[in-house]
Amino acid sequence: MAKTQLGARVDEDVAELAKKRAADLGLSIGDYLARLVQDDASGLRARAVDAAARFLAEHQAVFDEAEDAQHTPRGARAA
Repeated sequence: MAKTQLGARVDEDVAELAKKRAADLGLSIGDYLARLVQDDASGLRARAVDAAARFLAEHQAVFDEAEDAQHTPRGARAA
């Protein structure tokens, strides 16, 4: 497939994040950006975010309980 060069200006911190994430995935910046665009255009990213939101909503009580347990003083439960 023929490739087209694009240019974009982004903040330095965004550029660094993109470089690090691409490296983590073993991708070039171009391939990483292409993957992001394809995922976005296909709706994959939106479906993943929706699934995560549903999971959190369904299990929020478990997360709240775990967080409360972390903040409870050790002796407070032994009554």
